[in-house]
Amino acid sequence: MDNRTKGIIATIASALLCGCPGLFIFFFGVLIAVGAPVTTTLNSQSSTQTYPPTYGFVMLCLSVIFIAIPVVV
Repeated sequence: MDNRTKGIIATIASALLCGCPGLFIFFFGVLIAVGAPVTTTLNSQSSTQTYPPTYGFVMLCLSVIFIAIPVVV
């Protein structure tokens, strides 16, 4: 395998393993940061609660790191 093929494989792998989860973390981070209620269901029992905005801001920072990894690769 030449260097170009290895680069393409590394780019695709990093986009799938870091870029996509980073986008999902960004989406949920925005929802939590603005105070949107989160509904969870476990054993047919639902509960709705809000998380502190700090959790959302931490998720936003984490998502920036995850999204930057494919750009660097």
